[in-house]
Amino acid sequence: DVQLVESGGGSVQAGGSLTLSCVASGYIDKRNCMGWVRQIAGEGREGIATIYNGGGSTWYHGSVKGRFTISQDSAKTTLFLEMNSLKPDDTAMYYCATGVYCANVLSPSEYDTWGQGTQVTVSS
Repeated sequence: DVQLVESGGGSVQAGGSLTLSCVASGYIDKRNCMGWVRQIAGEGREGIATIYNGGGSTWYHGSVKGRFTISQDSAKTTLFLEMNSLKPDDTAMYYCATGVYCANVLSPSEYDTWGQGTQVTVSS
């Protein structure tokens, strides 16, 4: 089994920055990808960034491309999401997730293990 624990959320003004972290434990080497998914209150989950553990390729949702950067440490046990130029529309609960196959890039349905989430609030 794999366990994921996020941290780093908080409140920030528009234009500010935050970096989220996600520590993974367990059989993480069996996973093909890790990613960040967010959920705005009252809406469904939206995949915003994915990184593939094998080659390190990354994918971004258009709404965050150029502002957010997904990365992981060399041991692939900690996942990061650097968020810059934050907007009020980025306000959401952010989840770290991992999947085995990850064929459908950015799709939340590809993930089978989730963290508990960390709240990000951006004020105007």
